[in-house]
Amino acid sequence: MAINLSSQSDDEVLSQINTTPLVDVMLVLLIIFLITIPVVTTSVNVSLPLESNVPRQQKPETIIISVNSKGQTFVFDTQVSNNEALFKILKPYALLTPQPEVQIRGDAQGEFQSVGRVINVLQRLGLSKVGFITEPK
Repeated sequence: MAINLSSQSDDEVLSQINTTPLVDVMLVLLIIFLITIPVVTTSVNVSLPLESNVPRQQKPETIIISVNSKGQTFVFDTQVSNNEALFKILKPYALLTPQPEVQIRGDAQGEFQSVGRVINVLQRLGLSKVGFITEPK
């Protein structure tokens, strides 16, 4: 409580904040937290099961097809001579469930026809998850 000893009248507003109730409330809260924290941290000793991180479904391998500026086609860094050889290499992948993703890396200086032939082979096989790898700006 504040005591006003000045000669001012009782109707004037005091401009000082009485912080005594605030300190009292904070001390009570501090005591409550100090009492409850040890109760929360102690627990019954339990032997928990070990974690095993095993994927439920294996993701199929990603097929990377590269086409250089000369129009030569490569599957996993192995050169393929023609479209029929590419068809034979990719046929086992087309039968997998789920189908693997095919990533095409076409040279920026190459002709679009070379990449178009690869896309044609992929369409004949029914491989629908096709993406193009580009360089970010």
